[in-house]
Amino acid sequence: MVQDMNQQVVFLPEGTKRTRGRDAQRINILVARAVANAVKSTLGPKGMDKMIVDDLGDVIISNDGATILSEMSIDHPAGKMMVEVAKTQDDEVGDGTTTAVIIAGGLLEKAEKLLNDEIHPSIIVKGYRLAAEKAKQYYAEISEDISLKDNAALKQIALTSMTGKSAESAEELAGLVVRAITQVAVEEGNTISIDLDDIKVEKKVNGCAL
Repeated sequence: MVQDMNQQVVFLPEGTKRTRGRDAQRINILVARAVANAVKSTLGPKGMDKMIVDDLGDVIISNDGATILSEMSIDHPAGKMMVEVAKTQDDEVGDGTTTAVIIAGGLLEKAEKLLNDEIHPSIIVKGYRLAAEKAKQYYAEISEDISLKDNAALKQIALTSMTGKSAESAEELAGLVVRAITQVAVEEGNTISIDLDDIKVEKKVNGCAL
């Protein structure tokens, strides 16, 4: 009688399937990799645009990872986590959303092989965390300082971010972006702070970039 009282009771909606253990791990990894593959072909200078048609028939064409994933109907929790990866990357950096999702998918692919070799998930997670710390150290070592007066380097960074965005007059836009950022940037000792609220992007029909 005591054992019956302590037994866990789980209520699930009709049609719901419950998986656990290795099967749940495989399904989660499979869904996450499928999401990563959905945006994989948009990466790089030869990346292709994706056409998304929603339930209302509206068409969206983009090769931006965050935009594509936000418009996709993803219900699986693992898939939603991949969408959050893209959103977080977009909020924190503003670029590299597709790269972040593809790397996450690649790490999960390697993790699946380690799981098949009977390596415990906690050990895999610990290894990835150590690798992340090592990667940050390496990037800190090879990084280069850029001054606000180095317009050529700043313009090249802006052009890199625009690559694949189907932006017309990229050269002119890159120069405009650099001018806007340098005007609102505030130098305090060795640090540079920029308040994005000081920058406004405004569209004007038949207008031109000034």
